[in-house]
Amino acid sequence: MPLVIEEAERPEQFEAGAGLFKEYAAFLGFDLEFQNFSDELENLQSMYGPPHGFLLLAKMDNTYVGCVALRPIAPGTGEMKRLYVLKPYQGKGIGKALTEAFLARAAGLAYRAVRLDSVARLGSALRLYKDCGFNEIAPYCFNPYPDAVFLEYRIS
Repeated sequence: MPLVIEEAERPEQFEAGAGLFKEYAAFLGFDLEFQNFSDELENLQSMYGPPHGFLLLAKMDNTYVGCVALRPIAPGTGEMKRLYVLKPYQGKGIGKALTEAFLARAAGLAYRAVRLDSVARLGSALRLYKDCGFNEIAPYCFNPYPDAVFLEYRIS
């Protein structure tokens, strides 16, 4: 079955996103409370909903298999959050498809830049970001991990 990317609009889509966010946190293997993760899960629709944010969900075989979200952090600047693809679906281009859809949607909302923070041990994710045009920048937010990496994509 082909890949479909949907923008979350209905409560059940945001619930699916919350489930993927939890799987992402478990995959990372470290505590995300420095980012107020439990509050984020409780307020997903307001944090990542219209008019300034969004949650994209990748669907295959009638199953949500990946996600990525955007929220505003400054005028004209958004933050990319929680890019994740379930393990059985990794390596199939879904992360790249989500990233490309994310950047197109951010441009459509008139964002001029998108930032993200990650960690160096997520090498395949960092390669994907750089392949999609993200560049390293100075830290723009708090991240307690010594291998934190900060990236930005400039939208022309």
